[in-house]
Amino acid sequence: MIAVMPLMVIPYILYNMTIAGLMGGGGIPALQHDIIVLSMISGAIWSMALGDLFIVVALVILFVEILKATSNGSGSLINHMLSMLVFIAFLVEFLLVQDAATQVFFILMTIALIDVIGGFAVSIRSAGRDVSIGL
Repeated sequence: MIAVMPLMVIPYILYNMTIAGLMGGGGIPALQHDIIVLSMISGAIWSMALGDLFIVVALVILFVEILKATSNGSGSLINHMLSMLVFIAFLVEFLLVQDAATQVFFILMTIALIDVIGGFAVSIRSAGRDVSIGL
């Protein structure tokens, strides 16, 4: 049953915990705090903010979701429906919640949309190969 759960709900929950101040942050400004700062060989300083890390995590989760979409198990349709609900939750929050009107949240919402469209496309494509017409 846990394999049916859409993983894109993880960045959604993390973002909402951050803007609510539950992750030791001060809401939206917490997304801009550098959490990784590295000095490169070239002498440049590379940094990654918390919001950037959310995007990286969401991209890794998108990869896993696309891999999950290639399986034709009994729960794949439920996974697609739940992924659509996660995207709708992203969209509604983006439109109605002031703290969700950020670039980070918009990119996370776009990744959730790609998860929905990619999941359906991969499933349809792989289902077409499973159908065999014998004469």
